[in-house]
Amino acid sequence: MGYEIADALGLLLRRTTRERLHRSLTEGMGEAVDEVTYPVLSALARTGPRSAADLASDVGLDRSGVTRRATRLEQAGLVRREPHPTDRRAALLVLTDAGERAVAELRRRLADHITASLAAWPPGAAREFARSLHRFVADGPFA
Repeated sequence: MGYEIADALGLLLRRTTRERLHRSLTEGMGEAVDEVTYPVLSALARTGPRSAADLASDVGLDRSGVTRRATRLEQAGLVRREPHPTDRRAALLVLTDAGERAVAELRRRLADHITASLAAWPPGAAREFARSLHRFVADGPFA
């Protein structure tokens, strides 16, 4: 059973799988919101304001990669930079109201995509899967 779960997780966590999903979710969201900038938006929504350096490990990039993506999002009005309260050399990346609305739309699209993919499952199976997945994340090898 452990091997089957590991194989499924490997497929889910593959970069190409994530990029394909992000490309689908961001379609029509504007030039700045795409599979490249999605992880930065999503991470900022999860963690709140962070510096590019602090955000880098969460999105699997280096600081300069986060900065390039944040610049695109800033030019589109989705992210702003604020002075870091304890490090004068750094800036915090903060979602704007428009950025928060974009994230809300992306989350709605993701939830709809997941719901649609589970529509053919037997009644109750999707609910049990959600409970089990939460338990696995909380108590499993990633906790």
